[in-house]
Amino acid sequence: MLAASEAPPAEDREPEDGRIRIAVIGRPNVGKSTLINRLIGEERVMTSDIAGTTRDSILVPFERDGRLFTLIDTAGVRRRGRIDDHVEHLSVSKTLQAIAEAHVVVMVVDAQDSIGEQDASVLGLALNRGRALILAVNKWDNIPMEQREEIRRLLTLKINFVPFAPLHFVSARHGTGVGDLTHSMIRAYEAAMRQMKTPELTRVMEAAMVQHQPPIVRGRRIRLRYAHQGGRNPPRIVVHGSQAAHVPESYKRYLANVFRERFDLFATPVSVEFRSDVNPFLKDKPKEKRGLKTSQKERRDRRIRKDRAKRPAKKK
Repeated sequence: MLAASEAPPAEDREPEDGRIRIAVIGRPNVGKSTLINRLIGEERVMTSDIAGTTRDSILVPFERDGRLFTLIDTAGVRRRGRIDDHVEHLSVSKTLQAIAEAHVVVMVVDAQDSIGEQDASVLGLALNRGRALILAVNKWDNIPMEQREEIRRLLTLKINFVPFAPLHFVSARHGTGVGDLTHSMIRAYEAAMRQMKTPELTRVMEAAMVQHQPPIVRGRRIRLRYAHQGGRNPPRIVVHGSQAAHVPESYKRYLANVFRERFDLFATPVSVEFRSDVNPFLKDKPKEKRGLKTSQKERRDRRIRKDRAKRPAKKK
């Protein structure tokens, strides 16, 4: 597995230069540079059939459909056993830095190769960084029609841990599907940077709770009161309520999927955090002065009576 880079994450505010930063990643010789040249409409990045032609990350600014982009062409990430010199170590580091600094990550895979452990590892790094993810399956034109459905099925199985990531089947050399890929990059950026108002988030959460109530924990049902946005890139939603720390993972995924659907959070992971409410009037009061709830007092009194009943009677 690859180690995570220490590069600072992309900021959650709009970029000052107005440019959408797109990191193009993948194994060597899958067509990353060819895809970038097709996107910008000119041969600006050197391409070759020799794996590893690109060693440094290359910044490529361009404009399309009225939007400004900066494409980051990265070196191919190899297995650790094949990283045998300082230059390759530096290339890997720059790839991981590109992921951290991007708004959207486009991972290019070769349609003729299956997604391997290293591809899944790189996808995992991008997921941990909270980046919007798009998979570009390149060289699709080389796949016979009768094999395409099976390849689609296998790819879907291999990336089931990032089900929100759309698949685009493209030919970087001939331009097939590249226009749709550009639209998805814009849509993914807008989703990752979307502003969501507290009343709207809370209404969506309440409607989700009507459809599927939170579970009962320790004899009490979890009560979620309101939700607000805690950050962008990725969208981070903070939910407040009682016993929120005990919300199970399955219910977290349910709410994340509801928020994704209702706010069109396309291609981006959605982070949902839960915080338990604290009574501000009890915050600074000593524990011995806070008192007990009626039910707690009753349980305490019963325990005291039982303990007294078990004690042997004192001899007079």
